[in-house]
Amino acid sequence: MKRVVITGMGTVNPLGNNVNEFWDNIRANKHGFSYISTFDPTDLGVKIIGEVKNFSPENVISAKEFKRMERFLQLAVVAAKEALIDGGLDFSETEIENPYRKGVIVGCGTGGINLIEDEYSKYLSKGPSRVSVFFIPMMIINMAAGEIAMRSKFKGANFAPVTACASATHAIGEAFEKIKYGQLDMCLCGGTESSMSEFTLAGFANMKALSKSTNLDRASIPFDKERNGFILSEGAGILLLEEYEHAKARGAKIYAEVSGYGTTCDAYHMTSPSPTGESAATAMRLALGDIPVENLTYINAHGTSTSLNDKYETTAIKVAFGEHAKKIKINSTKSMTGHLLGAAGAVEAIVTALSIKNSLIHKTVGYVVPDEECDLDYCVNGNVETQINAAISNSLGFGGHNASICLTKVEV
Repeated sequence: MKRVVITGMGTVNPLGNNVNEFWDNIRANKHGFSYISTFDPTDLGVKIIGEVKNFSPENVISAKEFKRMERFLQLAVVAAKEALIDGGLDFSETEIENPYRKGVIVGCGTGGINLIEDEYSKYLSKGPSRVSVFFIPMMIINMAAGEIAMRSKFKGANFAPVTACASATHAIGEAFEKIKYGQLDMCLCGGTESSMSEFTLAGFANMKALSKSTNLDRASIPFDKERNGFILSEGAGILLLEEYEHAKARGAKIYAEVSGYGTTCDAYHMTSPSPTGESAATAMRLALGDIPVENLTYINAHGTSTSLNDKYETTAIKVAFGEHAKKIKINSTKSMTGHLLGAAGAVEAIVTALSIKNSLIHKTVGYVVPDEECDLDYCVNGNVETQINAAISNSLGFGGHNASICLTKVEV
C-alpha cells in the first residue's frame, strides 16, 4: 500500500481564477454570486448565479483551440496547468519519463450541454449539414481528461466519472486508489462544469432545486432554516495526487495526505438523499478507515442549501460519528461558491487541503436563522483557527451517489 499526497492544485471558480485568489476570498468570507445578465430571467423565477469572472485562457489555450473547446473544457485545462505548475511541473511538448505511470481522471456532470442546445437549434433551423464537425469532441464529458492528457503527455489511466454532484470526489477517490495500489505514480484529478444556460437553469428551477432569493448575501445559506435551494455555479478544480516517496524524491511540496476514500449509493430516490443517512454515513466511515474518530476535526459538508440535503447530511454525520459529531467543525464552501455540480467536490477538496495546511476552517457564510433539524457546529460565527488532524470532504449526488475522501496532516 502506497501513501498518497497532494502536491499541486489549480482552480477557476466564481471566487477566483487561481488558488491564491480563491483562498484569499475564502478567508475573507466573500461570495462569488451575481445577478443573471446574459438573458431575462423573469420567467425562471431565479435571479442569481455563480459565474467565473474575467476568465482569460489565452496563455494556456490558443485562439484556434479556443474555438474548438467548449467552456467546461477550457476551465479544466486552465486549472490543470495551474495544478501542474504548482506541483513543480508543466505542460510538456515532449515525451515525459514513465508517461504510463501518470494518469488523468476528471469528472463532470453535464459536459457540453450549452453546446448541445446551440447545435440542436442550428440543426432545426438550418439542417444537419450545419452542425459543427467539432460538435461531438467538444461536447463529450471525457474530453476534459483527454484534453489535459494531450497537453501534459500523461498516458496512464484516463477516464471521467459521471455521478452528478459527486463526480469530482469520485475522480479524486479513484486517482487515490490507482496510486495507493501501485498502478500510478501521479494523477491529475478533479472536476469541471459550466452549464448555466437558460435551458439548464429552467430544468433545475422547475424541480425546485434553485434558490429564488433576490438577495446576494442570503442566496446560498446552507443549514439556515430559511434556505430554499442552491445557486448554480461554474468552474473547475484539479489536484495533482502523487505517491509519497515519489513526491519526496523530487522535493515536491505537500499540502496534505489523502488517507481514505468511501463511496456508496442510497438506492433510494432520484434526487432526495435517504432520510436515514446510513449510506452517506457509511461512505464517511469508509473514508475515515482506521483513523480514530477522535482525530476527525473537520468536515467540509456537501451543504447545498436545499431543505432535504442539509437536514439529511446532518443526520448522516450523527449516524457516522455518534456523540463525536457534536465536536466536529462543519462548514459549507457552497455558501460562498454556490454549487459547481460535477466540479464541486474538487474545489471543496482544495479548500479542505488548504484548511489543513493553514490550520483554518472557514465560516459558513450567510447563516442567520438556526434550524432545529440542523443542530451541529457549522462554524457560523466566523473562521476557526485550529489544528486539523483529519478532515472529510463530502459529495452527495443526484441518484443517491455518495463519495467522501479523508485528508490528513502529513506525518513525515
